[in-house]
Amino acid sequence: MMFNHADGNPVLELDDEQSWKLLESTRHGRLVVSVAGEPDIFPVNYLTSDRKIYLRTAPGNKLAQLTINATVLFETDGILSDEAWSVVLRGTARVLSNSAEIAAAEELGLKSWVPTLKDFYVEIDPASVSGRHFQLGEQPERDI
Repeated sequence: MMFNHADGNPVLELDDEQSWKLLESTRHGRLVVSVAGEPDIFPVNYLTSDRKIYLRTAPGNKLAQLTINATVLFETDGILSDEAWSVVLRGTARVLSNSAEIAAAEELGLKSWVPTLKDFYVEIDPASVSGRHFQLGEQPERDI
């Protein structure tokens, strides 16, 4: 992959630019919402545009919960044979409601992965993003 662990540490903290490159190149993630102290997590497919996350949803728990508490987490990751990475975005979600915003979201080409009607577009405006890249391997021996 494109990450250099110059100091030999198998865990690399990614900067915003590196994290966004991973967000932009991936299409699946998990949306975490919380209402009344009860967290919930949903697998979603998504797209990015102008450093925002866009997803589609149908009426149900996910939509209801993010309208009650718009503060969300979004996580995406990747795992290969010798490396892995994870990016977590904290932000505010909102359901797009005016026709110009919905038309712009539709132009992104975001399609549902499952054959269900998903008439609501959700935009996540990030407050922060963080990422880590991991070089996979066996646990080292302890020095005695």
